[in-house]
Amino acid sequence: MSELKCIHGKADCFYEHYERKGEAQHQTHYCPGCGHGIAHKLLAESIDELGIRDRVILVSPVGCSVFLYYYFDVGNVQVAHGRAPAAATALKRAHPEAIVISYQGDGDLAAIGSAEILHAANRGENYTAIFINNAIYGMTGGQMAPTTLMGNRTTTTPFGRNVFNDGYPLHVSEVIATLEAPAYVERAALGNVKQILQAKKAIKKALETQMKGLGFSMVEILSPCPTIWKMDPVEAQKHVREGLAAVYPLGPKRDRTKEAEPRPAPVPPPALEELPRILKLDKGASTTAPAHHETVDFRVKIAGFGGQGVLLLGQLLAEAGMDYGLEVSWLPSYGPEMRSGTSNCHVRLSNTPVDSPFVSCPNVLIALNEPSLRKFIATVEPGGLVFYNGTTIPADCVRPGLRMHAIPFFAVADELGSTKVGNIVVLGALLSATGVLPLEVVDHALPRVVKAEKWIEIDRQALRRGASLLSPEVPVHV
Repeated sequence: MSELKCIHGKADCFYEHYERKGEAQHQTHYCPGCGHGIAHKLLAESIDELGIRDRVILVSPVGCSVFLYYYFDVGNVQVAHGRAPAAATALKRAHPEAIVISYQGDGDLAAIGSAEILHAANRGENYTAIFINNAIYGMTGGQMAPTTLMGNRTTTTPFGRNVFNDGYPLHVSEVIATLEAPAYVERAALGNVKQILQAKKAIKKALETQMKGLGFSMVEILSPCPTIWKMDPVEAQKHVREGLAAVYPLGPKRDRTKEAEPRPAPVPPPALEELPRILKLDKGASTTAPAHHETVDFRVKIAGFGGQGVLLLGQLLAEAGMDYGLEVSWLPSYGPEMRSGTSNCHVRLSNTPVDSPFVSCPNVLIALNEPSLRKFIATVEPGGLVFYNGTTIPADCVRPGLRMHAIPFFAVADELGSTKVGNIVVLGALLSATGVLPLEVVDHALPRVVKAEKWIEIDRQALRRGASLLSPEVPVHV
C-alpha cells in the first residue's frame, strides 16, 4: 500500500468542509448524477494547476450555480439572475489583475442574461464564462430553456417544444463565435470520461486566454440533469452523448489565441482633483448657501410636447438647485414619441431631504401647451403658481386661488433668434416670480447642462429676457 500514490484528490481551492443545514450535512447541494459537481472539480483543478487561486473572483447568479460560493475558497460575488456578465465586466475593469470567472446555467445566460453575455463578448471583455447547458431550467422545476431540444416535454411545453410556438434551440456558442472580439469559444460535454477530460482542457485554455489578456473566452459544457430529465444518472450521461451533442456539436467554435494581441492596459483613472474639470463641474458653480431661512418646498410639474425642452428645463433647475445647496430630485417622464409626443418631468427643490421624486400635487405647474394645462391644472395645490405658454388662459381652466400667468414664451424666444430657447425663457420668468434661485446660480449651471457652446450665449439672453417678463402688463389670474 505504501507504493500507491494519489494523483486525483480534492482540489486545494475547494473548502475543506461544505457547510449545509439540518439533515443535509452529509451531501452536496446537487442531485445524484448532476453535472455541476464534475464541472466544479474541473474548474477547481484548472485553477490549482495554473496557480491563480489568490487572484480568482467567481461570479455566480441565480440557478443551481447559486451554490458556487459554498465550495470554492476564492473570491465570490453573488449577482442577480442573468447579470453575471455585467458584474464580471465591472470586476475585471476595476481589478485587471484578477482572474474573473462567471459560472452560469442556460436558463440564466441564454434567457434573461442573453443581452449581457452578447455585449460582453462583443466588447471582448477579458474574463471567462463557464456556461452549463443542460437544456432545461433545473432549480425552478423544469421549465423550457432556450436550449431545450425540439419535441422535449417540460412543465411549460407539456406537448413538446414546438418550433411555431417556441422557436428553435439556441446555439449560444455559435452565436458568440460570429462576433469579432471573442478570443476563444468551445463547446465541451460531460457524457463520458473522454468528454470530461476534453472539457478540462477547454476550461484550462479559456483561463489561460484570460491570463494572457487576449479577451473574452467561454466554455459551454453540455451537462446531465437526471432529476428534471426524469432519468437515472447512466441514462442522463447517455442523453448528453447522443441527444445534446447531436444537436450541439462539440469542439472549438472560435479560437484566435495564436494571433490575438493582448488587450491594452486600462487607462489609469484621473486624479480626484481633476474630476470637476473633466465633468465640467468647475464652470463657476456657486457654493452660496440659500439666503432664505424659511422652509423651501418647491414641487414643480413641467409638461408639454416632446421637443419643447421640457426635460432640459427640469434638469437645469435641478442642477442649479444643487449648486445652491438645496436637496433636489429630477424625474423625467415621456411617451414613446419623443418628438411631438407628450413629455413631462417632476422637479423638487427642498432644504430638507426629498422623500419622493414624484410630484403628484405640484405647487408650480409649467404647461407649455394647452393639453398639458388641461391635464394637470386640477392637481395644483391652492395658492400655487401656473405658467402657461399662451396669450390667455382658457376660460374653463381658470382656477380661483392660483397665480396664473399666460405668456407666449416661445414667441418671445423667436424674437431672440430661436424658438428652441423658449424653455429657458420660462425658467427666467419662474425665477423672477418665485426667487427660489438667484439668476446667476442658474447662469453658472448652464454650461454643464447645455453641452453645445453655440447655445450658451442665446440661452443666457433667454434667461434674462424671461426674468424681465413679469411686469404689470402680463395677465395674471388670481
